[in-house]
Amino acid sequence: MASLFEYAPAPESRSVVDIAPSYGLFINGEFTEAADGKVFKTVSPSSEEVLSEIARAGTEDVDRAVRAARKAFEKWSALPGSERAKYLFRIARIIQERSRELAVLETLDNGKPIKETRDADLPLVAAHFFYYAGWADKLDHAGFGRNPLPLGVAGQVIPWNFPLLMLAWKIAPALATGNTVVLKPAETTPLSALFFADICRQAGLPKGVVNILPGYGDAGAALVAHPDVNKVAFTGSTAVGKEIAKTVAGTRKKLTLELGGKGANIVFDDAPIDQAVEGIVSGIFFNQGQVCCAGSRLLVQESIQDELLDSLKRRLSTLRLGDPMDKNTDIGAINSAEQLARITSLVERGEAEGAERWSPECELPTSGYWFAPTLFTNVTQAHTVARDEIFGPVLSVLTFRTPDEAVAKANNTPYGLSAGIWTEKGSRILAVASKLRAGVVWSNTFNKFDPTSPFGGYKESGFGREGGRHGLEAYLDV
Repeated sequence: MASLFEYAPAPESRSVVDIAPSYGLFINGEFTEAADGKVFKTVSPSSEEVLSEIARAGTEDVDRAVRAARKAFEKWSALPGSERAKYLFRIARIIQERSRELAVLETLDNGKPIKETRDADLPLVAAHFFYYAGWADKLDHAGFGRNPLPLGVAGQVIPWNFPLLMLAWKIAPALATGNTVVLKPAETTPLSALFFADICRQAGLPKGVVNILPGYGDAGAALVAHPDVNKVAFTGSTAVGKEIAKTVAGTRKKLTLELGGKGANIVFDDAPIDQAVEGIVSGIFFNQGQVCCAGSRLLVQESIQDELLDSLKRRLSTLRLGDPMDKNTDIGAINSAEQLARITSLVERGEAEGAERWSPECELPTSGYWFAPTLFTNVTQAHTVARDEIFGPVLSVLTFRTPDEAVAKANNTPYGLSAGIWTEKGSRILAVASKLRAGVVWSNTFNKFDPTSPFGGYKESGFGREGGRHGLEAYLDV
């Protein structure tokens, strides 16, 4: 993109990570082929290069993994919390030691910029294991009664947008509370989960406590439906979440769902414009907008609309799109051809419905999956781009005149995961936040995460909380 400065290339070296030609499933502490011998390929979104061939889990493999986890549960759950904590602390330290390797791996397999995996994802991954390691011997004091018990085997299905971070969100509290795990990573981003399996072996984690099953939706469905799974945790689309809820209904399985979102980023007329613009950019263009809690709807007070949009367009014109392995890159690749097609279709529908589309001058690479940062103005609440989760670098702009109108428009969505408020008045932040039906409300910032803070949504954004003390409850019989 156009810039006042020319940036010399600053590529991160690929030599720090050694990707094998093929990987098996991780069951009972060992890598093994799929029972039916099926495999699939994982591709780098920025270049369409095949990175590795991966064993594809099926129903028989799910059964093997659940049996391994059930057997391991007896001894793992019987360990004192202080002993389980040692393993979690060890895993956290190994993640820190291998953080550069894991950041490069995640960028290659996911397509997001290296500065995001290096500076955001990996520090948070380690922090979640450190945090829940600290809880492992203090569960009596977590507020869930004396001697809360683990549930058993946790079946966990994670998405492709934050592969290693979503793994940490789910595995860390499960292990801290004495459960064992069978985890299915997304089919487009299996590598970091398989590298985590190696970290489990490096940390000496007992066999069967963590099992990793790369595969497609059929493997996830088999895991969710398995009769010997006691807890299901899913992060992904609302449509799949609804199907999981139907499957689990009528069973004794505990369920948490973290689903889609259409977050509102509300900017009042007294907000510091430059600070708000940075928060808007972080809110929607971080990880190419492939974030469930992205601030994909900008609600700006009418009196400052022109000033804010002028500043926002100038800022977007300075973003650098390109090789995600370059440390200067701000916007990386879309995760897959399928996701790129979905983004393209929804954006074209927005134009057809009359919204005004704008993107900065941007030369897209010739190989890989790319989409330029996009801004829609003249948007109404009836437009598809204001209603549907696009899950891409696309921002829809709406206006409001009063705080009550801002709240009404922010809540006018089937989702309820996140929101942001920009104003210099603390009283206004508290008044507006209390009326927003969103699980997370940021004030004068956006997309800030901490392992001590719970995360989750309302309505079609799911239920249950991950992170913080609240994240323990989903893995305990309370």
